[in-house]
Amino acid sequence: MAVEKGGSEAEQALVDQWRDMLALHARTQCELDRALHRHGLCASDFEVLDVLAESPARDVSCGFRVQEIAERVHLSQSALSRLIARLEKDGLVERGLCVEDRRGVRVALTGKGRALHGDVRPVQRAVLTRMLTD
Repeated sequence: MAVEKGGSEAEQALVDQWRDMLALHARTQCELDRALHRHGLCASDFEVLDVLAESPARDVSCGFRVQEIAERVHLSQSALSRLIARLEKDGLVERGLCVEDRRGVRVALTGKGRALHGDVRPVQRAVLTRMLTD
């Protein structure tokens, strides 16, 4: 392993570890996108459905605030808003005003979204198992 001027072997090992993590993430994301595409979803779509499925909410008043979802799926607020709009158009989620803060928006799975999540969850988990275990 070549060590750049001013860098230590420990520093280079850290950088190599970081790059390995990025490569694993990229490969896993591609595999998830490929597997979920058959179900009309991409990995980010599924992540949102998966977060929402953790809530027993049967209506939007008990769903998650958009900010709470953004923190868990690591998307920008604007990218998440576009994704949620697409999922809503497909009938998978519903949006409503937040009761405690009229400026906020809550999101919940619809029955169709909950059913699709249940069908696709084993596919996503199988990809994660294959990609993240030795």
